[in-house]
Amino acid sequence: MESEKPNFGAVMVYFKKPSWAFLVLLFTVIAVLSLQITTKAIIPFQLFPVLRSSNPDVASGFDPGSCAGFLGELPERKHVMSIKDFGAIGDGKTSNTAAFRKALVYMQRFGEKGGAQLNVPKGKWLTGSFNLTSNFTLFLEQGAVILGSQDPEEWPVVEPLPSYGRGRERLGGRHISLIHGDGLINVVITDSSTNVCIEDCYIESGDDLVAVKSGWDQYGIRMARPSSNIIVRRISGTTPTCSGVGIGSEMSGGIFNVTIEDMHVWNSAAGVRIKTDTGRGGYIANITINNITMERVKIPIRVSRGSNDHPDDGWDPKAIPKIKGIVISNIVSLNSTKAPVLAGVQGASFEGICFKNVTLLGLAPTAAWHCEFVSGCTSAVFPLPCPQLQNNGSSACCL
Repeated sequence: MESEKPNFGAVMVYFKKPSWAFLVLLFTVIAVLSLQITTKAIIPFQLFPVLRSSNPDVASGFDPGSCAGFLGELPERKHVMSIKDFGAIGDGKTSNTAAFRKALVYMQRFGEKGGAQLNVPKGKWLTGSFNLTSNFTLFLEQGAVILGSQDPEEWPVVEPLPSYGRGRERLGGRHISLIHGDGLINVVITDSSTNVCIEDCYIESGDDLVAVKSGWDQYGIRMARPSSNIIVRRISGTTPTCSGVGIGSEMSGGIFNVTIEDMHVWNSAAGVRIKTDTGRGGYIANITINNITMERVKIPIRVSRGSNDHPDDGWDPKAIPKIKGIVISNIVSLNSTKAPVLAGVQGASFEGICFKNVTLLGLAPTAAWHCEFVSGCTSAVFPLPCPQLQNNGSSACCL
């Protein structure tokens, strides 16, 4: 079978999520496992520098227009084929689930023989879930669009993640991700992933457009595997029920060093949401959210408790989450209906929360920020934030 040569260029990835199932709409978020943390460990807020793509001190060799420099040169795969070689049809209507699954099964044989690359040409490729393999590149050519199937039969139930203990929205197993992988090494999806880079995507979803998580209550605490060193940028999309970017609420293994920038979110329930609750434990630290435009987003910013869900009765009510070092800057929200909510957990540490150059337009004159059990500072924020964030005498959190 003759393969097609890739068209190197900009990539648009479009996922449409069935409303019936919990699907992870990130391609494959690979948590950095090099740092093992026990429940008694010191929170590693400053162990690594925050990854900021706009920072001139970013290591040389990174393309300032792409975070794919994480990868260095894309690995050369010895065996390259096209999804069309397996009978796929990119008309947006024909199911290609069998073709993708057949392609990945076939390409597994090359894992130790120079690796494999599957090219997805321009077109709309409708598919259910499929499993990746190690030493593999999934290359989406310019104009390639992957559409998630609406057929429940194409989304099997698999074993729960060890860091979750059960399915997130169902007892027992969990619905598989659209693009799925377990225990993989040396995997690239177009020019994203590892360490983690997600960019240049349009996403239409019934859940968060981008979600960063790291385990659920006692299971995540026990695994102690944080999600870290993540860059997400140039994402646009809409989600009528959830947020443009969500961090947590399952964050029990820890989340740190995350940069999210250059997003456009519209017709959505929330813009930026950082969520946790009693029983989660863990921490969220060193988060930079910059240059976000929102239109007709009900609540633009929410950092709060209130998840109030647990995998089983084994959760620890004394496991209190910690949040520190959140910088939210250059935000414009048009026609929002609610002011930001910052509701911490009593007895927990929600501190160092900074807002800079934040403009929220369209709020009713009576709309006011709601804040409790939080501390931080602000600069150039409209409308006026809550008193807990007006202590600019400690404005170091906004430096």
